[in-house]
Amino acid sequence: MRRRSLLLAVPAGLVTLAGCGDDDKSEKAKSSSSPSPSASASSAPPPKIVDGPLPAITAGTKFGEKPTVAKGSGAPSKDLAVRTVIAGNGGTVAENDYIQANYLGQVWDTAKVFDNSYDRKTSLVIQLAQGGIIDGWRYGLVGKKAGSRVEMAVPPTWGYGKQGNTQAGIKGTDTLVFVVDIENTFNAKSSAKGKDVAQNDAALPKVGTNTDGKAPSIAVPKAKAPTKLVADYVIEGDGEEVKADSSVLVQYKGVLWDGGKEFDSTYSRGQLTSFSLQQVVKGWGQGLTGKKVGSRVLIVVPPALGYGDNPPSGSGIAKDSTLVFTVDILAKM
Repeated sequence: MRRRSLLLAVPAGLVTLAGCGDDDKSEKAKSSSSPSPSASASSAPPPKIVDGPLPAITAGTKFGEKPTVAKGSGAPSKDLAVRTVIAGNGGTVAENDYIQANYLGQVWDTAKVFDNSYDRKTSLVIQLAQGGIIDGWRYGLVGKKAGSRVEMAVPPTWGYGKQGNTQAGIKGTDTLVFVVDIENTFNAKSSAKGKDVAQNDAALPKVGTNTDGKAPSIAVPKAKAPTKLVADYVIEGDGEEVKADSSVLVQYKGVLWDGGKEFDSTYSRGQLTSFSLQQVVKGWGQGLTGKKVGSRVLIVVPPALGYGDNPPSGSGIAKDSTLVFTVDILAKM
């Protein structure tokens, strides 16, 4: 269980969230038929991985195109069938990484499509972690490279189990066929990607521009803290703009304006975090809105848009503190 991120602690009228400082659960629940599990983590042993049988992809055969997949022929394997249809050359996916992918899922016996991201025109960003996604994905996609198209036939044991997923029309005996286009993979070493932006204001903190996955430095000037929100590019990416109601996957580090002491960091925890901009302190929500995916952003949050006179207990943040953050926007969810 991950440490609860301070960013999810709201000063007044604290709402208890289901997770422990982590992924946006509401985002995963948008489609009950998505590959997120509908029950607790599986206790099944790791599967044997075989290369078939798998139904043919009859149309939409290019990476990123919505595929049409034939009905399964004969009995599916009782093992996890995995085949790389198109080999990519990007980063290699590891267990517990986040992946960004488009996918289509259908039932082996009927070819009934129960879910696909292509029609939603929004790729899925999800962590390949036990309890966070069905085991078929967790085992089948590890070792694959970004840019790859992978086809899988997932037996119930590593899918939704004997209970199936009634809302998606999946029975407890159904083998599921997935086609997954892996667009990107992210881990604790991921960083912003873009063009460095000049930091010329001596009255503002200077943020490091390293993109090696290590925490960037934050040099806070010996000056009076700004009274208004600051949200400036340090590195400007070229991805889509974040909206006020977006959920994002990020790396971040937070320090106090007074003294520069670090109080929270994904780098220190060695784990990325994801959340809705509607769940965080106002300074974050306002500061990241309109910024591009791939960017590193300096955010200086005055007390009125941070924790004010009610900081989280045990955080090391005094009342009415001005907070300084560096935030790498890795993906929009």
